[in-house]
Amino acid sequence: MSGEAARLVADLAEAGLSVGTAESLTGGLVCAALVDVPGASAVVRGGVVAYATDLKASVLGVDEELLRRAGAVDPQVAAQLARGACRVLGSDLGVSTTGVAGPEPADGAPVGTVFLAVAGPGGTAVEEHALTGDRAAVRAATVWLALDLLSRAVQDLRDAAGGARYGGGTTDGPRSTEETP
Repeated sequence: MSGEAARLVADLAEAGLSVGTAESLTGGLVCAALVDVPGASAVVRGGVVAYATDLKASVLGVDEELLRRAGAVDPQVAAQLARGACRVLGSDLGVSTTGVAGPEPADGAPVGTVFLAVAGPGGTAVEEHALTGDRAAVRAATVWLALDLLSRAVQDLRDAAGGARYGGGTTDGPRSTEETP
């Protein structure tokens, strides 16, 4: 995983983009994977671990009615978490994780159900994954998948900009709040 994180940090730096994380089931592991890379301070704004459902609303701005209706394990929650990371941390990109690591189902979702999102200038992308394994395996796989999703978002932004340096670490949050179904 360190190779993937190192490539991602280099790509973020080359593109002039910053990132923030909003994590639930991974408990800060995505942010930790990024900051393990030397030079990460140039691109990582920070991370929020909102493990408790009420913190998802109070800290990151996830809609309370959505949380009551759908629970924390939901694609719209993942999208709102990612956008909240951009807003709260002042990053160009926000990546989020929410899901069920186990050992018991939660919010009506089986163990291994994971939603990831990335938000930024290109909009918001959400992925759903059905993972297998014990709690540690689900969390480790989620970290890798989150880094991969973020890496693809950076590449998409670079492609859209014609390979040119894109941004430059903003403090005013996301440039787009589009929601991808």
